[in-house]
Amino acid sequence: MKSAGRVYLVDDDELILAMLSRTLEREGYEIRTETGETEFIDKIASWHPEVVLLDINLPGQNGMDTLKTLKNDAPDIEVIMLTADDTAETAVKAMKIGAWDYLTKPFNMDEVKIVIGNAIENIKLKKELEYLRKISSSFFDNDFLGVSKAKRELKEKVERIAEARISSILITGESGVGKDVIARNIHRMIHGTAVSSSIPFIAVNCSALPDTLLESELFGYEKGAFTDARKSKKGLFEVAVGGTLLLDELGEMKLSLQSKLLRVLEERVVRRIGGQEEIPVDVTVIATTNRNLPAAVERGEFRMDLYYRLNAFSLNVPPLRERKEDIPVLAGHFLAAFAKEYNKKIEGFSTEAENMLLAYPWPGNVRELKNVIQGMVVLQNTKVIMPEHLPLELRGSAMPEEQRRDERFILPTAGISLDAFEKDMIVQALERADHNKTQAAKLLGVSYDSFRYQLKKFGLE
Repeated sequence: MKSAGRVYLVDDDELILAMLSRTLEREGYEIRTETGETEFIDKIASWHPEVVLLDINLPGQNGMDTLKTLKNDAPDIEVIMLTADDTAETAVKAMKIGAWDYLTKPFNMDEVKIVIGNAIENIKLKKELEYLRKISSSFFDNDFLGVSKAKRELKEKVERIAEARISSILITGESGVGKDVIARNIHRMIHGTAVSSSIPFIAVNCSALPDTLLESELFGYEKGAFTDARKSKKGLFEVAVGGTLLLDELGEMKLSLQSKLLRVLEERVVRRIGGQEEIPVDVTVIATTNRNLPAAVERGEFRMDLYYRLNAFSLNVPPLRERKEDIPVLAGHFLAAFAKEYNKKIEGFSTEAENMLLAYPWPGNVRELKNVIQGMVVLQNTKVIMPEHLPLELRGSAMPEEQRRDERFILPTAGISLDAFEKDMIVQALERADHNKTQAAKLLGVSYDSFRYQLKKFGLE
């Protein structure tokens, strides 16, 4: 049986504790009791009940001071004061300190149950409100922040598509731009933030599974359909009924499976592998890809009819380098979020550091920006992020083109030893990168594997 809530009873009268315990346990509450003869604040905080019934006149203790301590140490707990004094002055004083309500002895047990029930209902409402604020802020107030014209136009299009409850949607864009963020929030916008967490949102990476496994995962199978099919299994289309199925990296799906997907999108039914029954599937299908689908159609790698079926309602997320005005907004948001998470006092970026963020092309888009900011917050203990705190590749991207040309190596007239030159450059790169091989490889513009080969070649491992 599910608990109706946790209630901690504190009173020096053991008869009152016994009476309250019996009544509340019959109502489904978990109960713990304390006579007040020993320290009980820590006991209450460690058990963390929803409600505490606290006698205002415990021996050797001031009930109001105890209430104040309890509310300071555990503010989420609702405290109901127990008192033989029914004057308004006592009640007002207790409520000002933070009591939820008060009960006057001798108790009317129906009143006790009502007051406790109201307190617990209030706690549930506060938790629900906190949850709703958290999930409703996750779309345009977080990873999808931005002030650019492209971002505003994308936001408007997303809202129109979600409002129309379109059942097949295509989201395109480079890796890391936030296609999955948009998909999840279309789901929330269609179903409403208050209930979307209880409605299925199923994501499958089409490039991560072999063709045969992907087919059985999507469409399910009947018992005996193949050697290991010892029992029937629902496919993800069936599991996602009433909600959303995200087909991530759809562009990697093989042609044979694309035809089956097209049929599902058009007829809204699936047939399990080895089955004959047509199973209706009311599900929103959101497909994402970083591939150029029209080019894939031209090469015969993607079905034209499936492309046009999906492309009727499509969203293209522009790369971060094409909307640079969004970079400071996103960077500031990630900095504040990670500073709070890791308990750092970092407040912002210097002008020079921000200019370097703007100059960098961000090939990994928003995901790369987020990871870079996280790394700096973890590693740095500073009030302001300065240029020297940025990764080396960001600092290099901000170097003016004239300076880069000025730093071009000029071959001496007498020539050089290429091996000696390479070895010297590798040593310099290692020293400048504090012997971080990954960063040293980036300084030299070579892959990590190539750099490791050079280290071995010159005996520098």
